[in-house]
Amino acid sequence: MDTGHAAWVLTSASLVLLMTPGLAFFYGGMTRSKSVLNMMMMSFGAIGVVTVVYILWGYSMSYGTDAFGEGKAGLFGNPFELFGLSGVGDDAGSGSYITVAFQVTFAIITTALISGAIADRTKFSTWMVFSAIWVTLSYFPLAHMVWGGGFLSGEDGGLAARIFDGVAPIDYAGGTVVHINAGVAGLVLALVLGIRKGFGKEPMRPHNLPFTMLGAGLLWFGWFGFNVGSFVPSVAPGDSAFAANFVGETGLVWVNTIAATAAAMLGWLLVEKLRDGKATSLGAASGVVAGLVAVTPACGALSPVGSLVLGLVAGLLCALAVGLKYKFGYDDSLDVVGVHLVGGLVGTVGIGILATSGGLFYGDGGKQLVIQIVIALFAVAWSAVMTTVIALVLKATMGWRVEDEHELNGIDFSEHGETAYDVAATGGSPFKTGA
Repeated sequence: MDTGHAAWVLTSASLVLLMTPGLAFFYGGMTRSKSVLNMMMMSFGAIGVVTVVYILWGYSMSYGTDAFGEGKAGLFGNPFELFGLSGVGDDAGSGSYITVAFQVTFAIITTALISGAIADRTKFSTWMVFSAIWVTLSYFPLAHMVWGGGFLSGEDGGLAARIFDGVAPIDYAGGTVVHINAGVAGLVLALVLGIRKGFGKEPMRPHNLPFTMLGAGLLWFGWFGFNVGSFVPSVAPGDSAFAANFVGETGLVWVNTIAATAAAMLGWLLVEKLRDGKATSLGAASGVVAGLVAVTPACGALSPVGSLVLGLVAGLLCALAVGLKYKFGYDDSLDVVGVHLVGGLVGTVGIGILATSGGLFYGDGGKQLVIQIVIALFAVAWSAVMTTVIALVLKATMGWRVEDEHELNGIDFSEHGETAYDVAATGGSPFKTGA
């Protein structure tokens, strides 16, 4: 890795880190005013917890040697091999601090995404403990399986090599590891915690849509680090072809990212206009995120026109999917399931149809499509099992829900001793009269 590439990876890492405060604005604006601080604190709390855990054992579990021996189970890396980043070098190679810097931001944002499903009713202490356990048991193993040489990768011991004669699964920047993983976890937690008081009976409107649009803008900006920074060269950085590959692929990924996002926003707004008669700011912000989610795994495999198609489909389907919670009765407060799970599935499976190399529409048969479905289903199953176990254990020990009175009055003060908007004693003069 030369100095220019190293500088870009660190810049990308900083962009991805910005996404989590952006998510705090996005989610915070969508909640009611009485719980906005708690919602934003869940994102900031994830930054603190996941960073510490990642440095201690997370990087080792994600990118260390397989815990069961090379070429065996391929489920997760040995957590003690690189514990505390011992053995990680500073030579700007694949096992460098630069790689750690980039990858930790992915673990942070993935964990923070889940919090939107359980807004308005969750103990902050339980959330913090959950974050540490979940990222260890669900995120790190999937990162190892898909990106770290595990059995969902294209490596010799991977599932693809065993079944499809070396046809590798494609997950450029996190359709399975990030979005399907977080979306399923959000669904499980929503089911375990149960619905909010008044869900389905009283309006629970966003309290600050400018916050939400600001958050969507920050996410969109940071996502170029998320996708474009995930470039993995097909040749060694020292080879003469590296620079051309870097420029060509990163440029394509940038264009694909904005193409899918724009199309998804338009698709979401179209659904709103046809269904409700209005195209809303919340719909625009949600459509932006839906498009970003869908193009994440596919951004290096599609053409710009294919990205437009993928984004449009994602915008349409995610806009329809957010209504499923009312039909089935689960309280996914801020539509983590409708946006991240559905968008992640659309993007991951859509690769098998739209990829310029291996895609069904390009006459390459159905092998890529089948393996994309396989890795998507595996990610769903893995996250569901791990999250269910963690959620039920914490429910039986610490408990998830705040007291009913605190939920009704707003959990900002009960959980943090603060309120977002102090409107008390605002009338009259602050000075005594007649003195």
